Amino acid sequence: MTFLVIESCIKCKLMDCVEVCPVDCFHVGPNMLVIDPDECIDCTLCEPECPVEAIVAEDEIPEGQEQFLKLNEELSRGWPVITEAGTPPADADEWREVPDKLQHLER
Repeated sequence: MTFLVIESCIKCKLMDCVEVCPVDCFHVGPNMLVIDPDECIDCTLCEPECPVEAIVAEDEIPEGQEQFLKLNEELSRGWPVITEAGTPPADADEWREVPDKLQHLER
């Protein structure tokens, strides 16, 4: 099993999760993080660190978010690994509660 990052990370990219990952499975894109499912060891450390609840277990994907398993796999192949939290976007707080953000994903 793996964990994955879902839609609520888009345009928030808060990165609280990155520094607790013992295997460096997070990858950073322009406005979202993803988890490499081949690197994730299912340690659960990242899940409680996310203030927008954007990290879920593969077997607990919320309805309507199923495409994010494939997106995490695909995008982690091209995006660089991130091991230290950076500065979140200046408008991250404005995006926390916005639904249906997939259209805002930048690749």
